[in-house]
Amino acid sequence: MSGDDPKPSADRVAHRLADLVRMGRLVAAIVAKGRDAYLDDGVDGQILRAAGRSQIVEVATVVEKLPADFKAEHPDVEWVKVQRMRNLVAHHYDKVNDEFVWETLRTRIPALLDDLGLAD
Repeated sequence: MSGDDPKPSADRVAHRLADLVRMGRLVAAIVAKGRDAYLDDGVDGQILRAAGRSQIVEVATVVEKLPADFKAEHPDVEWVKVQRMRNLVAHHYDKVNDEFVWETLRTRIPALLDDLGLAD
């Protein structure tokens, strides 16, 4: 099912929203480790950065699959920016700024969940 599916089931939308909640919890756990740990040059920092980038891609993949009418009900969400961030992380990994990713994890993903009424 793509975001253009004219008649997505309510169950499918609910499942996607539940996925976003689960991803938001993982993002919160990454952020809870702290900025210094996230940006550390050691292997633990590398693992946190890889996990953070992965969550950005996964969140955007779920968002892409939400139906157009659902997105229209949430005009304050910057849907295009979510996709652009995914494309940057997934296709231009060598140009990714880890500070920018950190801020996305720390602020933008929680704000997305809040805008969608999914915040814990």
